[in-house]
Amino acid sequence: MAKVIVAGAGINGVSSAIWLQRAGHEVVLIDREGPASGTSYGNAGVLAAGSIIPITTPGLLAKIPKMLLAPNAPLFVRWKYLPKAFPFLTKYLSYANSKHVKLYAKVMSKLLYDSVEQHRALAKGTGAEKYISNDDYYFGYETKAAFDADAFAWDIRKQNGISFEVLNKNEFESLDNIYKNKFEVIVANKNHGKISDPGAYIKKLAQHFEDNGGIFIKSNVTDLIEKGKSLIGLKTDGEDVFADHVIFTLGPWSGDIAKKLGLSIPFESERGYHIELVNPSIMPKAPIMVASGKFVVTPMDGRIRLAGVVEFGGLNAVASKAPIDLLKSNAAKLFPEIKYDRVDEWLGHRPTTANSLPLIGRVNKYNNVLTGFGHQHVGLTGGAKTGRILADLIDQKKPNIDLSEFNPNRYMR
Repeated sequence: MAKVIVAGAGINGVSSAIWLQRAGHEVVLIDREGPASGTSYGNAGVLAAGSIIPITTPGLLAKIPKMLLAPNAPLFVRWKYLPKAFPFLTKYLSYANSKHVKLYAKVMSKLLYDSVEQHRALAKGTGAEKYISNDDYYFGYETKAAFDADAFAWDIRKQNGISFEVLNKNEFESLDNIYKNKFEVIVANKNHGKISDPGAYIKKLAQHFEDNGGIFIKSNVTDLIEKGKSLIGLKTDGEDVFADHVIFTLGPWSGDIAKKLGLSIPFESERGYHIELVNPSIMPKAPIMVASGKFVVTPMDGRIRLAGVVEFGGLNAVASKAPIDLLKSNAAKLFPEIKYDRVDEWLGHRPTTANSLPLIGRVNKYNNVLTGFGHQHVGLTGGAKTGRILADLIDQKKPNIDLSEFNPNRYMR
């Protein structure tokens, strides 16, 4: 069997490492901080098989000026960063059309539809199974008009096999009365799931990997070590590491490495935020997307997580105050009577390509390099399956999914 380096220890990397280890390979997992230290820690925790609609929907461009000026809109830009982000944003917004939305939905539905089953298969025997549950994932609309305005997205979900049920106010409140008088129309997405503590879940998976002989190196990848058409290793800010194959799952830190791989990708960090209400006096029964504010409320172990917001401001800037304030304001409106011990705040980075599609597959510049990054808002949902696909590709197995739209070589310079 081969020796494989997996660079990046979020869900895509840890999943790749475990599936490779199960196939008998020697695996080295490298990360600059540690497993689940970035986006994989702070996501909404939903295994959202129906999240097959990108942010770039028809009409988005016309809405942006109003969204940027409205204090309660979930879109932010750090203005000093705008000149750098402008070329990406121009390309990004060019995909805000129905043709691309339909393509995105078609290909992403194939990657995400069995996300709960994929996570259960990944976690089997690791001790991480306890974090996975089957849950409906709700979308709450304050008015019927707001729901009707979203008909395009629900039609596309239906066309791609997503099962859902539309509930009225009374039907939903009989299931969860914590949201009394908050929503007029609620959509229950079936065959979804939840990770009750994403950070702990991925750390448990990574611990299983190490307990079974896997090697973890906490270090930053700084350069490539090449020999002909092969990438024989990676330079880090510690030791050089050598292997027969290399998989890059570096999430939002993939941009610089992609350039070294010969890929010219329109790529940005989409900054996302969450707050957590720790030890709350009330607890929702299932995750819900609050449609008006585009944020997700998820019941987690000992806390409620409110996650969402889109901010463009790069990887290095500190957290902005306005997105956190918005989430706190939304929490107060949604749960006016709630009591809790404290509020925890978090900023993370979603790896975002201009067309919102991840890059999964072999890189033609080398004969032994693969990528698995760029999942934007669905990294946790698609991560278990992405890792399994990458492990299969190492073993020359043909995945049961068409990867052509995820092909990284479309960006080859």
